[in-house]
Amino acid sequence: MVLEQSHLYREIHEQPAVLRSLIERERPGIKRFASAIRARGVDYIVIAARGTSDNAGRYAQYLFGAMNEYMVALATPSLYSIYRKPPRFGNALVIGISQSGKSPDIVSVLAEARRQGAMTAAITNFPDSDLARQAEHVITLNAGEEKSIAATKTYTASLAAIALLSAELTGDEEMRQALGAIPEKVEGLLALSPQIGVLAERYRYMRDCVVLGRGFSYATAFEFALKMKELTYTIAEPYSSADFMHGPLALIEHGFPAFVVAPSGVLLPEMMQFVQTLRQREAEIVMISDDADAQALGRAAIPLPAGVPEWLSPLTAIVPCQLFAMHLAAVRDFDPDHPRGLRKVTETK
Repeated sequence: MVLEQSHLYREIHEQPAVLRSLIERERPGIKRFASAIRARGVDYIVIAARGTSDNAGRYAQYLFGAMNEYMVALATPSLYSIYRKPPRFGNALVIGISQSGKSPDIVSVLAEARRQGAMTAAITNFPDSDLARQAEHVITLNAGEEKSIAATKTYTASLAAIALLSAELTGDEEMRQALGAIPEKVEGLLALSPQIGVLAERYRYMRDCVVLGRGFSYATAFEFALKMKELTYTIAEPYSSADFMHGPLALIEHGFPAFVVAPSGVLLPEMMQFVQTLRQREAEIVMISDDADAQALGRAAIPLPAGVPEWLSPLTAIVPCQLFAMHLAAVRDFDPDHPRGLRKVTETK
């Protein structure tokens, strides 16, 4: 297969247009949704999701917590769909995130929330899906059909939907403008594809690795690791750098690959100190950062665009990670559109 003809390649490169479409089309509805949240006096937020959408939920935990002062919990769907022992939601906002809107366990969380009288919302690519029908408020991803099994454009669109809701909840015009600049930043990152393809050649025979990030980059670490698993069949384990020090550090030996997501922000000094620990244990480090000093700490570096606020960095940092996983699949002669044993829509109960 010619890589440029794959659905995955095209969908990665569609992301700037998808982000622009979502921001433009969904802003009025999200503004009304934010007003409804404030009027309801919501106490906390519960998010139900699986897979890539669950990683978007991890981003929401940090963003709604840091910017909007909401406690955010990730739901345990089996309590609703299998154990039939749903917790009490109280005055919560319950958000289901699903590209397809079809997974029964995620739908069951929103159905129970609705039965209890909690406020419900769906973030989905299909506004007529089962999930959307259970929601009072629907944010449509406007991503168009995603044909590749590995989610890319619907992930960044989900992040943008969450970021836009956070900005509207604060009413901060500076946040809105910063989000509006993200599609152009993503366009710039797509130009790195040839450079990242060369880097991927070095890791043709990599069997396992760790992906490390903290704070807002925690979600990126999980999503990058997921893309490596599903596209390249690499045993890629994601960790918070803080959690990694509590035991998993023992994995590191000479030449062990460690991908570190470290954009500029309040956590960067701590991440750089953490990387020194990896260097002392002779890890092979790939730095994903916009900071020149951080990049210099790695065996290799993938540059991020300057001027992106830390709270928006997951929207940009994941793009070169998608490109790396795509190129690594290609150098291993794997079909990037049809990872083995996977389907586009996974319906768990």
